[in-house]
Amino acid sequence: MAPVRTIFRSLFGRASQSGTAAIEFALFLLPLLYLLTGTVELGLLMYEAMQVNNAVEAGMLYAVKNGYNSAAIVTAVQNAGAVYGAGGPTLAATPAPSQFCGCPSTTGVAAQACATTCIGGTTPGTYVQVNAAINHLTILPGASTLIPNLPTTLTATAVARTN
Repeated sequence: MAPVRTIFRSLFGRASQSGTAAIEFALFLLPLLYLLTGTVELGLLMYEAMQVNNAVEAGMLYAVKNGYNSAAIVTAVQNAGAVYGAGGPTLAATPAPSQFCGCPSTTGVAAQACATTCIGGTTPGTYVQVNAAINHLTILPGASTLIPNLPTTLTATAVARTN
């Protein structure tokens, strides 16, 4: 009878509690990895969004300082937005920069013919619009299931008056 009692104590007694911490850690590890993955994914998303905004700002600064030159603005946007280097997604100035005449309005800038006058009697100004976009690089292929509505493309746009 003594050997049965020893086996019972080793299975269900004090000795069996030594593996409890390992089991609890294993159960806690999966949710912890999900949270860590989601946090890193959101961090990368925010970094990419800042890079896209910085690239649009660089293109707009070039346009304001040097005047409208579509190819040079695209180059400024692409040079400022080297997010991942070789092998990663590249930042593109899409749609291409554009120049237009317009009048200020309560909702932004309303495009208008250059020869007409604005509502207040002023002449339309010349505006430049700079755009940029980058495809989001996820750290895990299934990361979009962890974070619903995760954008796949990040975009930014800026409009400024050049005259």
